Amino acid sequence: NTKIRTNTPPKKKAANIQVDKLRTFEGHPFKVLDDEDMNNLTESIKAQGIISPLIVRAIESTDEYEVISGHRRLHAAIKAGLSEVPALIYPLDRSEAMIAVVDSNLHREKLLPSEKAFAYKMKMDAMKQQGKRTDLTLSQAATKSDTAAEIGKSQNESRDQVFRYIRLTYLIPELLDLVDDGRIKMRPAVELSYLDEGCQRDVVEEIDLNQCTPSHDQTIRMRKFFSEGKLTPEVVSAIMCEEKPNQREKICLL
Repeated sequence: NTKIRTNTPPKKKAANIQVDKLRTFEGHPFKVLDDEDMNNLTESIKAQGIISPLIVRAIESTDEYEVISGHRRLHAAIKAGLSEVPALIYPLDRSEAMIAVVDSNLHREKLLPSEKAFAYKMKMDAMKQQGKRTDLTLSQAATKSDTAAEIGKSQNESRDQVFRYIRLTYLIPELLDLVDDGRIKMRPAVELSYLDEGCQRDVVEEIDLNQCTPSHDQTIRMRKFFSEGKLTPEVVSAIMCEEKPNQREKICLL
C-alpha cells in the first residue's frame, strides 16, 4: 500500500468513486501499457476486484478526482468493465500531490529512463515550490543541489545522477525512445540533451542512415561544436560516420 508522506499526516476518506469521475494526474510521468502484465491485472480484478484502493485527491471546484496512485489499476478496472473503484481521498495541494505521485511509483521494478527522468523533474519542481518557504537563506544553486540530493537519497542515487536523469527531459521523443531501448547510454544522452531540437533531429537522421548511435566522445564533440555555433548537419554527419573502435574490432573478427 502507498504511504503519503507529509509533515502532518492528512486525514483521508474512503469512498467508492465512479470511474468517469476520475482523471489521470496532469503531467503523470509513468506509462500505462496494454501489455501482458496489464492483461493479468485485468483478469485479477475481474476475479477478485481491486484489493488495494486507489489514492486520489479532489480537483478544486469540481466533483471529480485526480489519481495519485493507481493509474494501472484504474485502466485495468475500466478494461474489466467496472463502473466504480475503491479509493482513499487525501486533501493534498498540487505540490504535495506531485511528490506523492512520484514517491508512489518510484518503487516499481521496471522503470524506463524516461519515466525516472520526468518523475525526478516533477518532484524537484514540487519541492522547489515548497522550498520557497524553507530555503530562503540558501542560494539558488545550493537549493537545487540540496533538493537533488534529497531526491536521490530515497533511490540510492547521487545528486549528479539525479541531474543527469533530469537532462533527459530535454531530448526529443525519438532520442528518448532510443535511451529507453538501451541503444543510447546515459552519458552520451546527456550530452545530446544540450543540443537544440534541430541539431537533435540531424542526429536522429544520421542514426537512421547509418544504423548506429553516437559514442560518448562523439556527443561531447557535437556539444562543443554546438556551443560554438558550428554544429551543421554536415558536421553531425562527419562525426557520426567516423569508424569507432568497436566497429573496427567487429570487422577484424569477420
